[in-house]
Amino acid sequence: MRILGTLCLLLALSGCSSLLFYPEPGQLFTPEKARLEYREVTLITADGLKLNAWWLPAKAGVEVKGTVLHLHGNGGNLPMHLGGSYWLPEQGYQVLMLDYRGYGLSEGKPSLPDIYQDIDAAFKWLDQAPEVKGKPLILLGQSLGGSMAVHYLVQHPERQKRLKAFVLDGVPASYRSVGQFALSQSWVFWTFQVPLSWLVPDGDSAINAIDQLNGVPKLIFHSIDDPIVPLSNGIRLYQAAPPPRVLQLTRGGHVQTFADPVWRTVMLRYLDDPQHFNGLRRLGEIPNYPAAKPSETEPPESPQ
Repeated sequence: MRILGTLCLLLALSGCSSLLFYPEPGQLFTPEKARLEYREVTLITADGLKLNAWWLPAKAGVEVKGTVLHLHGNGGNLPMHLGGSYWLPEQGYQVLMLDYRGYGLSEGKPSLPDIYQDIDAAFKWLDQAPEVKGKPLILLGQSLGGSMAVHYLVQHPERQKRLKAFVLDGVPASYRSVGQFALSQSWVFWTFQVPLSWLVPDGDSAINAIDQLNGVPKLIFHSIDDPIVPLSNGIRLYQAAPPPRVLQLTRGGHVQTFADPVWRTVMLRYLDDPQHFNGLRRLGEIPNYPAAKPSETEPPESPQ
């Protein structure tokens, strides 16, 4: 994945939203290489483009717990983002991954606001898929995919009601703030980081819309070590998001969360009960639900 910060540096100098996207053409490998069952899916957008997508069914013999729509970040294509969700089918979650317009084998060229039609095409496919009927739906948005998902859900409130949970991973709160951060890392542009960052279009940033996601349980993963989208972005999104929401701090690089089995376990436990799970601390204590009464967790008093 190309560095989002570098793209925002270019964005700051050009003011062109298309530079938020850095697609890679082609397809280096398929999920078969990871010994995953899958099938190719073609999504049709409202403006007539054909998008390439992968459907990963739950592992044979495992009870289907739900469906995850995985929206990847701004660079690469499907094979480069398989690490975000390859582990879910074994746990009973079927997955739809798509390449936005201009990515991988998908037609077109990515730009805002057209790319929101790609997300809409994925939701409409899920509406019709018989495997999805009656199953909980989870939205996983990584990096730019999470930002676009926030904006899309606010524009389509009917979709919010359908979601069991929304998981955000390394999501920029503000394109402008990430652009300023990128500029601050360069000695050439450091002095001008603030005025140049104001050239970045920020209207579609997640921080401007997440407060309207009422009733959708949100799990916000963000790495303390993220070198691309600073931790302050995750904190801002958490503070702005209406409950129920959880901020889960992690370690490691940008959107490398699920390379660590600890965070995979956290997400699975969260999906068991998104309305009540409140993070890793609970994971190490008692079962998260139902909430234990004091009498159930405290030792009885010694007789006087």
